[in-house]
Amino acid sequence: MKTNSLKLFILGCFCLFPYIVSSQVLVEAESFANKGGWGIDQQFMAQMGSPYLMAHGMGSPVADATTQVRLSKPGKYRIFIRTYNWTSPWHEGKGPGKFTLKINNTSLDQIFGDTGSCWQWEKTEPITISNSIVNISLHDLTGFNGRCDAILFSSDLNYTPPSDSTQLAQLRKSLLKLPSKPISAGKYDLVIVGGGMAGTCAAISAARLGVKVALLQDRPVLGGNNSSEVRVHLGGRIKIEPYPELGNIVNEIGPEKQGNAQPAANYEDQKKMEAVKAEKNITLFMNYHATKVVKKGNVITEIIAKQIETSKEFSFSAPVFADCTGDGTIGYIAGASFMMGRESKNQFGESMALDKNDKMTMGASVQWYSEEKAQAVAFPTIDWGIKFNEESSQKVKMGEWTWETGMHLNQIEDFERIRDYGLLVIYSNWSFLKNNYSKSDLYKNKALGWVAYVSGKRESRRLVGDYILREQDLKDRTPYPDASVPTSWSIDLHYPDPANTKYFPNQEFISVATQDNIYPYPIPYRCFYSKDIDNLFMAGRNISVTHVALGTVRVMRTTGMMGEVVGMAASICKKHQVNPRGVYQQYLDELKSLMKKGVGKTALKNMQNYNIGGSLIDKRQNK
Repeated sequence: MKTNSLKLFILGCFCLFPYIVSSQVLVEAESFANKGGWGIDQQFMAQMGSPYLMAHGMGSPVADATTQVRLSKPGKYRIFIRTYNWTSPWHEGKGPGKFTLKINNTSLDQIFGDTGSCWQWEKTEPITISNSIVNISLHDLTGFNGRCDAILFSSDLNYTPPSDSTQLAQLRKSLLKLPSKPISAGKYDLVIVGGGMAGTCAAISAARLGVKVALLQDRPVLGGNNSSEVRVHLGGRIKIEPYPELGNIVNEIGPEKQGNAQPAANYEDQKKMEAVKAEKNITLFMNYHATKVVKKGNVITEIIAKQIETSKEFSFSAPVFADCTGDGTIGYIAGASFMMGRESKNQFGESMALDKNDKMTMGASVQWYSEEKAQAVAFPTIDWGIKFNEESSQKVKMGEWTWETGMHLNQIEDFERIRDYGLLVIYSNWSFLKNNYSKSDLYKNKALGWVAYVSGKRESRRLVGDYILREQDLKDRTPYPDASVPTSWSIDLHYPDPANTKYFPNQEFISVATQDNIYPYPIPYRCFYSKDIDNLFMAGRNISVTHVALGTVRVMRTTGMMGEVVGMAASICKKHQVNPRGVYQQYLDELKSLMKKGVGKTALKNMQNYNIGGSLIDKRQNK
């Protein structure tokens, strides 16, 4: 693998040390040299404009995050810390995300992160700082997800930093002395945004067919929902008709062990990383978040991405791009048509659809598990706005896919609140079981072993392609000339559990699923490119399907095969200088030939045929 060039590395590293300005010095929390036990959370950059550091200790304080700041001169400074009291949507009192700031190893006599109801600047009284070089530390007090976006030192004691998002972006650019124009990261044959199973498989597939690929991932690991950060198993089947060689790449990089909410090693992050690094045609950009596109008419010419830890912006050029973000982020920014929510019966004639459309989606899961200890383990009694009792509590020792939040909210604009509610109900339910439940002895030696803070999302935007897959296609097995990836999962749609609604109306956190079995069905290739952005592929849960059809295509063995096909189509785009639609119109037979042959390793043992969705293929084979 070609790593980012030395030039990009050196330019990017400049922002790890804050810049000197006349009155203010800004330190982005994600740029701290030593992050200690604090983790970078970038899930909400589209709304905030920046990632932040979070103290995710599951109730135990995490190690300090530390860095150095160079001020223009010693003197009096007022310090501002941008933070958020994350339980404020549900709780009027002081929040749990408390932390302090240390200056040269001395804690300020002030607590941050426990007041207010939005992201805000909290200020200190003027402080005399005797040296130009200052050691600062974020000191967590609770382990309950305190968060810090930025720290600002101001020698102008009357200054107040802006809260408006536009002004805040300008402030960042000015104080960090970021370049006015993005730095070129190079020209490629294909730029893929999103390093989940779909994007990773697309990159490997294209690279093996001679395509020069840039793969951008906004996390430190590959795999998306199948990574150690989220821990969702791979659902669906691979290596089935009409193209049994599809899925070999999924088989190469997928973990052997199955199950949700299992130990981190089960998800084999390193296997995915090593597979990408082995491809000389892939240049991997980890921790890069795509923020903008440049277009000429209906053609994307560049994608602009921000390096998460440095705030530097880079531009990526290519004749074709692939949106594997899940949220359809690139298509949305580029102005592509998309759908979101549940369609009505009269829109697509689907029997499983609603009589009237609405905005509800399937939710996101914050998974967790507990561990047995040799002795009793305490957990604090908490009341952060969600109360449990003998009837409403969940008497469980782990939570996987059924712990699902945000179905009534917008899975993009409201996603921080959705994730935070997932954390809130886990902590609150666990506190009840440990301290107030009549059978709390069952839990006395249990401790929270893992709680996700990267939430596993099922549904948001679906980009519209030249064809929209619908329920009738799946059930009637409608034949199309561009049949490609076989979907084998049931039509698996999630809803709030009525038993949970009884106690938490419109704030459910437990889901139920309806599963309508299907025979394996090959998805039309026309679902994998945008109908109105001429050079944009998509693979993953953001492809061109109805809400009902999404129920089957969204599982990760199926989305991985989508990536394989998109990589094949990209090689045809390069070979014949055509766009994704041109592959369908002029070179469909060539694509079919590639799908028949496959590009993955065929000698590996097939460990991947696992389908908890209950597809009819299982019943046919078990007869």
